[in-house]
Amino acid sequence: MTAHAYELAVDVRGLRKRYGDVTAVDGVDLGIRRGEVFGLLGPNGAGKSTTVEIIQGNRSRDGGEVSVLGSDPVASTRAWRSRVGIVWQDESAPAELTVRETVRHFARYYPRPRDPEEVIRLVGLEAKADSRIKALSGGQRRRLDVALGVIGDPELLLLDEPTTGFDPAARRQFWDLIRLLAGEGTTILLTTHYLEEAEALADRLAIVSRGRVVAEGEPAALRGRHGTEATVEWTEPDGVTRTERTHTPTRTVAELTRRFDGEIPGLRVTRPTLEDVYLRLTGQEDAR
Repeated sequence: MTAHAYELAVDVRGLRKRYGDVTAVDGVDLGIRRGEVFGLLGPNGAGKSTTVEIIQGNRSRDGGEVSVLGSDPVASTRAWRSRVGIVWQDESAPAELTVRETVRHFARYYPRPRDPEEVIRLVGLEAKADSRIKALSGGQRRRLDVALGVIGDPELLLLDEPTTGFDPAARRQFWDLIRLLAGEGTTILLTTHYLEEAEALADRLAIVSRGRVVAEGEPAALRGRHGTEATVEWTEPDGVTRTERTHTPTRTVAELTRRFDGEIPGLRVTRPTLEDVYLRLTGQEDAR
């Protein structure tokens, strides 16, 4: 473990996991600070969910060291598990119970749960509190899954693609919930395919490809470090649109200003987005 492990909610070093001849996780290092929102990004099959499962103590590892809230998940106790909340991609609750009954039932599993009515309100299910789960829409069921993940008031919350199936309004409401929990000091590990979501919520990100971390840092720092070129677009006098990729967009614009003697028709300068960086680092740039 690192010298500053006591500052970390999650400290992972050299993590490895194989399934037969397939290496799912190949030497992953992660250090997630207490109280931060950490995003784990990568394409399907990159090793994200396996890493989260090992951190949660739900899957064994083949190599490496893992410390979560000061303990190895392999030797986790019931008390340790009560400090970790999790929302899986395919989690579901008993179909015949109502939302209120389910949240209250799960609250009994924890020594110091949040108030069930407060949690139902936080995830936006007040109007469905007395509805049976089988009558909920897919997005409403995901909200319930989130409610069950936070009802225990966890120190560490693991979210595996939690907003899949959410409409845009529900997704923004979920973001507000994550910000609220982070403001209260909850450490959050988030996997998501929504790059906008990762950029909006995460203090730091790690991008995983083929079982390895290929980049890590704050979203703005990743864009600056790996998004090397800007694109300058303008319209020539004959109406043809021109583009130029450049490391020095200000210089290009200055040259165009002199050439056009002032206003540049159709000028647009775009810098690499987090999505651009993500696609390039995961080898999917041509698939855009």
